[in-house]
Amino acid sequence: METKNIIVEKSLTFGVEIVRFSELLEGAKKYVVAKQILRCGTSIGANIFEAQHAESRSDFVHKMKISVKEANETLFWLSICERSENYPVSSSLKEMCGELIRIISKIIISSKGSMKGRLLLSFIALSAVFFKIRMVLTGV
Repeated sequence: METKNIIVEKSLTFGVEIVRFSELLEGAKKYVVAKQILRCGTSIGANIFEAQHAESRSDFVHKMKISVKEANETLFWLSICERSENYPVSSSLKEMCGELIRIISKIIISSKGSMKGRLLLSFIALSAVFFKIRMVLTGV
């Protein structure tokens, strides 16, 4: 049985809702904002999907950072709609986007933490090897 990846599922759900909202904007002839929201709002999930098959931990973090940037841009465009006259507004999309930002940010922080831990362990192991080499060379 395959376990669901919460951030993948939430970003996919959000992407579908963004498509619907973009269509609503287009129906109101707000084409420029519709296109902007569609691009950045769906890019969040696309980058999260890509991160699931990253080449390395740093590649994973990089892709997740792009996702959080896209989420912040989406939040910006949703705020523009909220402050503009005659634009559709969706407070639920803003809430969903805020939740994605919080989750992605936590993933980035914990991934970076584990990278630092691995780097420290590598440094310790390398130091031990150099210490042994030094002992052999000095005859101690």
